Formats: sequence, structure tokens, C-alpha cells
Amino acid sequence: MTSQSCRLYSGGLKGTEAFFGQCAEEYGIQETNFSFEGHKCARNENITLLDDQALKKGNISMEIVSQRMGRRYAQVDKIRKVFQLIFHMVNKGYQVIAVGWIQADKTVKGGTGWGVELAKFFNRPIHVFDQESNTWYGWINNDWVADTPVISHDTFCGTGTRNLSQSGEAAIKELFERSFGSPA
Repeated sequence: MTSQSCRLYSGGLKGTEAFFGQCAEEYGIQETNFSFEGHKCARNENITLLDDQALKKGNISMEIVSQRMGRRYAQVDKIRKVFQLIFHMVNKGYQVIAVGWIQADKTVKGGTGWGVELAKFFNRPIHVFDQESNTWYGWINNDWVADTPVISHDTFCGTGTRNLSQSGEAAIKELFERSFGSPA
């Protein structure tokens, strides 16, 4: 597999998603950033604007989300659209690669966590760089196991925290290098 045969699906938000997009561009990887009206992206390249009908394809009960994530959400209408957008990212990108914080209950903090939970539901390969331990983990046999991932599928979802650390940036750069060698 070459970088030119891959496609990154993301949301183009500041932090992790924008950095995934920058790396994808550097490696000649095709990129699709999903968004919706009124949603601000840091990375405006290759935007696919989802209308209400498209967003509804990713609709799920907020009670199910709250139960699965073990938390409650304020501003339900706004966060629902974000979760619907995340559905499209995970649905299109077979391998899910995220940066954030793995919590004691085995979920990942924030909206990133919903993308990871969807990937678990869809039985997708999942890798998370935990910024607290500065370690990559893979979801294997219903648990997080230390891992050294590579991009191994032609479609992947790159997502994560808006608060990307320097070690998170380095982890993403190293992921691309392990997967494809030096950029062209």
C-alpha cells in the first residue's frame, strides 16, 4: 500500500485533526474533512459539507451515547450534530486512529471518545495515542494494549483532541513515517 492509495477522513478541527490533515497533505494522501453549516474548521481543505439529511444518517439517541460514555452532555442539539459528523468520519475511515486521553473506564475523553466507541461498535481496528502516558494503545480483546500502529488500510479516520501536545504531534509524525517512510 502506498500513501497515494490512502484517504484520510477527519473533521479538520484545530489540534489533532488539523495536524493529521497537514501530515496527509505532506504524504500525498487524499483527505476528506466533514463539516456542517456553522461548524468552524481549522483546516478548510477538501471539506464535505453535510446537510441535515446527511447528518441524520449518523443520528443516535443521546441517552445511548450518555450511557456508553458514562457521562451527560449539555447543549444536546449542538453536540448531537458533532456526534453525527463523527459517525461519517468513522463510517468512511475503516481504521480509526485517535489522540487523546484513555480514561479508567476504558473510554477516551471528549468527543474523540464517541469516535472510538463507534469504532468499537463497528469492530474496526482502533489505535489511540494517550497523551498522559505518551504511549500508543490498540483496542484488542476488549482492552487497551500497548501498540505500535501503522496505517494499514486504504481508508482511515484521524481524530482527537483539540489540545494536541508536542508528544502527540511527534506520535502522529512517527506514525506516518512508520507507515510510508519519509515524505515525498
